[in-house]
Amino acid sequence: MKITVIGLGYIGLPTAILLAKYGHKVTGVDLSPWMTTQLNAGLIHIEEPGLEQDLEEVLLLGNFCASTQPISADAYIIAVPTPNKADQYQSCDTSYIEAALMSILPYVKANDTIIVESTIAPRTMVDVVQPMVEKNGFRVGEDIFLAHCPERVLPGNIMHELIHNPRIIGGITDACTEKAAAVYGTFVKGEMIKAQAGEAELSKLMENTYRDVNIALANELAKISDHLGIDALRVIEMANKHPRVNVHQPGPGVGGHCLAVDPYFVIAAAPEQSPLMQTARAVNNSMPAYVVQQVQILMAEREGNQVTLFGLTYKGNIDDVRESPAMEIRDRLDEAGFEVRVFDPHVAELPLTGEEACEGSSLILVLSDHDEFRNIPTSYTDRMRDATILDTKNIVQSVGTKVNYVNYGNLYKAKKAQQVAGVQG
Repeated sequence: MKITVIGLGYIGLPTAILLAKYGHKVTGVDLSPWMTTQLNAGLIHIEEPGLEQDLEEVLLLGNFCASTQPISADAYIIAVPTPNKADQYQSCDTSYIEAALMSILPYVKANDTIIVESTIAPRTMVDVVQPMVEKNGFRVGEDIFLAHCPERVLPGNIMHELIHNPRIIGGITDACTEKAAAVYGTFVKGEMIKAQAGEAELSKLMENTYRDVNIALANELAKISDHLGIDALRVIEMANKHPRVNVHQPGPGVGGHCLAVDPYFVIAAAPEQSPLMQTARAVNNSMPAYVVQQVQILMAEREGNQVTLFGLTYKGNIDDVRESPAMEIRDRLDEAGFEVRVFDPHVAELPLTGEEACEGSSLILVLSDHDEFRNIPTSYTDRMRDATILDTKNIVQSVGTKVNYVNYGNLYKAKKAQQVAGVQG
């Protein structure tokens, strides 16, 4: 089967390479000439285990090429960004979807399948995609087949999960569902869940909204526990001993092009019916400011004003900084007058070593749960003016004996000790 994939980002590229690995002739399309040139040379632009090796394999097989222009195919997969609009409820911006459709419609012929993998608001397939396709004279479900098949993968394990995770196949008609299922059936080993397009759209959004709401509960608990002088992490550990309770972990906020974005698509579609989701978004959005406030308290009596951030990515062991709360925290600290240095071994644009980033610092602020941050070597902390760590991800497992380690469990104690030291000073 000939397949054209539009969008070669964190989802589109692995999908295209996997399809090629399973024998399809795949053209991956992206607007960036630099990116397509790199890919055709066997070089990837994102960090994902196994992806570069698979790219080399499919290039040797002759099953994959990257281009800035689409070509005629049997199936088209759209995996382009869907950011928030700058409106009241930050609704779904479908302009990239529409542009991708416009680029392939001149090549689409009878009996082709068009699949949207991009995360979209409810009714986008029916209200946006279907009219654009029908305007070109096609009859959906008869001579053209449309489906929404959202991804549900974990960065860092994408190549495995694309194959083994259950896959929702949401066609506009039953015939559309069957056509899309035939595409994914060539490589998906997990359950293929056949559904209507609207069900698929809302299901994907609710997966991420569920997680956003539960993280908001944990973040609110961290604030409450700090206010009451109680160990939040101990509370969560004990609560989770209950066989039907799974309280999430608090953090510095929520990022990535899923949890920080997708709930707004539901909220915008039904604002009066979604007060809980809106509150969860507000709680999670408040965390960067809360973290900066804690830094200001901990740094109040220090001689230096340098803070070293450990991690800019929104989650551990990846290079993705999209919507990362660490970015906002960096900007807020800078605006507050702190000297900010950043150490992130997964972000190529950040060249500082751990030793260089910690030189003369008064606080390490851990914002990403990279494996490299589990054990903080003394070669880092010995260079600090004041060896204190505030770990917002609860990832650090060992530090030097002379290091003051603070997390959401003992933050209230650290601040109280800081206040006592200030009074005595």
